[in-house]
Amino acid sequence: MSRHSEQTIQTTTARMKRPESHGLMHDTKKRRILGDVLSYLFLGVMAIIWLIPIVWVFAESFNKNTAPYTKTFFPTEFSLDNYITLFTDRSVLNFPKMFMNTFIVACFVCLISVVFVLSVAYCMSRMRFRTRKTFMNVVLVLGMFPGIMAVSAIYFILKAVGLTSEGMATIALILVYSAGTGAGFYVMKGYMDTIPTSLDEAALLDGCTRLQVFTKIIIPICKPMIVYQAIIGFLTPWLDFVMAKVICRTQSNYTVALGLWLMLQKEYIQNWYARFAAAAVVISIPITILFIVMQRFYQESMSGSVKG
Repeated sequence: MSRHSEQTIQTTTARMKRPESHGLMHDTKKRRILGDVLSYLFLGVMAIIWLIPIVWVFAESFNKNTAPYTKTFFPTEFSLDNYITLFTDRSVLNFPKMFMNTFIVACFVCLISVVFVLSVAYCMSRMRFRTRKTFMNVVLVLGMFPGIMAVSAIYFILKAVGLTSEGMATIALILVYSAGTGAGFYVMKGYMDTIPTSLDEAALLDGCTRLQVFTKIIIPICKPMIVYQAIIGFLTPWLDFVMAKVICRTQSNYTVALGLWLMLQKEYIQNWYARFAAAAVVISIPITILFIVMQRFYQESMSGSVKG
């Protein structure tokens, strides 16, 4: 067979195969489009399901009817009385006092937890000593047990040192929430392990001390994780109920979690149900502000370090 004939056969074969390849590409594109459409539909439905309770709580906070049972899903009459009464009527539940107690505890726990976690994580990541692995293993095992198991022991320890009295409940909450934060150093340590040790060595060669390496190299690079830890430390007092219930014995020491729980008790629910929704909206404001203020730090990493 001549060379010309072979080329003709190859050209004919290529032309015969070309429509099949176009068909496969077309089918792949259709499947990809269908997959994208289904994914967006699923995400849209999940977003609606996630938003409905938030929208309902926000709408219920303006409900003129304070009773827990209504015929309609959304309120039919709206009013600001729930927010006004929440901050002015202190004869039954002193919500402003509860809010301030929680805010004070949250601010102190936020600061203390960041210092504890940074210090412990830096020691575990950069320093080597004999009991390092043993300590990490013990903390890892203890972290597998729920914190509620230690509630009774913590209460009796606080009672023994006189921190369960009415005037010391706030200090007791700060100590309890802050004391265990250092054990949650694993996430921070994992992030520090990704920072090259050559940065530390270069800074030490330039005359920096260990403290300067920590403050001028490690901390600026760890800004995203510091923000994460600050948010976790701030949220813990807002969300915790069990420990606050054990330590706080009177309403003057209650946190917002206990206040919300009290609003749903049978003696208060008829008049405080809509105010419960208003309180839920109010306590979400500090958390929202914290996220808005700190979200920009998530994008800062290696560019924030300063050597020297």
